[in-house]
Amino acid sequence: MRYISTRGTAPALDFENVTLTGLAADGGLYVPESWPRFTPEAIRALAGLSYVDTAVEVMAPFVGDALGRDELRALCAEAYGRFDHEAVTPLVQLDGRNWLLELFHGPTLAFKDVALQLLGLLFERFLSQRDTHLTVVGATSGDTGSAAIDALAGRAKVDIFMLHPLGRVSDVQRRQMTTVLAPNVHNIAIEGSFDDAQALVKAMFADRDFAGRFRLSAVNSINWARLMAQIVYYFYAAVRLGTPDRPVAFSVPTGNFGDVFAGYAAARMGLPVAKLIVATNVNDILHRALAEGDYSVGTVTPTAAPSMDIQVSSNFERLLFDLHGRDGAALAQTMAGFEATKRLAIPAAMRDEAARLFTSARIDADGMALAMRHAAERSGQVIDPHTAIGLAAAHGADLDPQVPIVTLATAHPAKFRDAVERATGQRPNLPARVGGLFEREERYATLPATLEAIEAHIAERATAAVPA
Repeated sequence: MRYISTRGTAPALDFENVTLTGLAADGGLYVPESWPRFTPEAIRALAGLSYVDTAVEVMAPFVGDALGRDELRALCAEAYGRFDHEAVTPLVQLDGRNWLLELFHGPTLAFKDVALQLLGLLFERFLSQRDTHLTVVGATSGDTGSAAIDALAGRAKVDIFMLHPLGRVSDVQRRQMTTVLAPNVHNIAIEGSFDDAQALVKAMFADRDFAGRFRLSAVNSINWARLMAQIVYYFYAAVRLGTPDRPVAFSVPTGNFGDVFAGYAAARMGLPVAKLIVATNVNDILHRALAEGDYSVGTVTPTAAPSMDIQVSSNFERLLFDLHGRDGAALAQTMAGFEATKRLAIPAAMRDEAARLFTSARIDADGMALAMRHAAERSGQVIDPHTAIGLAAAHGADLDPQVPIVTLATAHPAKFRDAVERATGQRPNLPARVGGLFEREERYATLPATLEAIEAHIAERATAAVPA
């Protein structure tokens, strides 16, 4: 399997190198050169497999010869052995049609663990064969940071620098990052928004001298390996609901388009996905793009679902690449225009093509709170604000009533205790495995949202790519 950049000029890479690289040298995102296809018989054969064995089957075509199957299985077993549910991502039935796919049973209580626990092991495995040091930089709106830090803390040949927007993550989210005191972990609170943090990460990759000096890599969903791992749970859930003999719809709360793009990848691989419902909060650039063709950047509005408080959705470029007929030069021109003006009009023909699989919904604060109360009162399920946005979108979807809808439950409700309590009157407790979080020492730097300040901070603390 080879990987190509959405902007057409960066060199094609194999799986090992695309995992270590993250963002392409031309500013694009890596995608598979072609999508592997699963026949109905191959999908049917996944029924009854464990999550680890499902992961091996789904990911093997993307890994190619970078890892043998036994080695891939061992890495998956180690990654998912840290989850507190044997099913790893269990399904919970809400009513006759709606299901929750619980993705928060990993060590940091969010769906990011599903990919990042594996990505940390892949980094370690590939770096063990090289005389180089990796500097991982990332931006987080709350959950990626803690999951990546947990996965990489203490690992050899890796430093991690994680940027989060000061005062715009929950107290649990912040402490899950800032109380990890391993010497290779560096937290930075920037005086700005998540979009500012994400733009700084991209600018560091674009700075060739800096990126080469420190061998930068990414843990955000710009890294292909992270998306690859997320494809697995779409297959895992769907086969348990009767796929391939009936289609399944998924409602995905999303801000950066990564989690829902994994669902798109599953559909391209042959999984019978009836619809992917893109559920946004009031920061609704993705809803406007899909519904009206208006992909234009507005002002970020802080909400009780901070992981979705995003106006520039990096992974949307991967979908645009396919909508452009996989013409990298054409997409590069389109993205250059967007980066200059912060506006992009999506032609009707492209919207119509996307609408074959995608629909979208914008859920405001009242709709989010109502969904949390509905889940608690009708189904006995306490859910977090992000999951509530997905569930509200699922309830409003105009789909065949015979099609089951799986809402991705992306975070444990205890990560957002105040918002859950306001909506439901119940204050969820943190699981015992993260107990003591509020008694631990915190460590982080606060910096202005400028490339000069961030690069200088990292340069003082990071290890050069190749040891002297």
